Amino acid sequence: MEHFTFLKYQASIKSVPLGGSEAQFKLAPEARKIYTIKKKRSNAKKAAVLVLFYPGENNKTHLLLTLRAQYNGTHSAQVSFPGGKVDLKDKTLQQTALRECFEEVGVSSKKITLVKEMTDVYIPPSNFLVTPFIGFTSEKLNFTSNEEVAQIIEVPLKDLLHDGAIYFENKNFSDASNVRIPYFLLNNHKVWGATAMIISEVKELLKSLSF
Repeated sequence: MEHFTFLKYQASIKSVPLGGSEAQFKLAPEARKIYTIKKKRSNAKKAAVLVLFYPGENNKTHLLLTLRAQYNGTHSAQVSFPGGKVDLKDKTLQQTALRECFEEVGVSSKKITLVKEMTDVYIPPSNFLVTPFIGFTSEKLNFTSNEEVAQIIEVPLKDLLHDGAIYFENKNFSDASNVRIPYFLLNNHKVWGATAMIISEVKELLKSLSF
């Protein structure tokens, strides 16, 4: 889709009801659904991510994802949205998402219009409660990634909306083995976990607009 056409849907996106956990759980393993529902979140750490749509190649709408650098931590080398934990200087979660986007990929908040707050996602392994925000920009972007980002992943909107991009595989975890995991295959990257759950809700929202 031409990005100038996509920009016209901002008002519609604002008004469309969220799919919530039901939409997210379409890209979550069965065990994750049960655990997330039962887990107490009172002590969860707050974080926010930015679901950024922008004009990419041939002025077509693209979604920004990043491949995290390898490090000694829970989410090493995973595909994610720009974002991170709340800083003491952040007055709102929106500020967290915009600040992290600038720090990780060099996109100024002045170029971004926040359109909609999505459903929170709880991440059990790291005890984070993540709030996603959909953002738009009409400008061409030059990304400058920091040490936390190994690669910028630019996903065309048409690939995001393609139902054939969903696959399954079995994974072993510290507390469970042979778990059937759903994931998106986007730009040859396997996108699973909380990021896939967020994309699932965003995808359902966009497809309800009947592009």
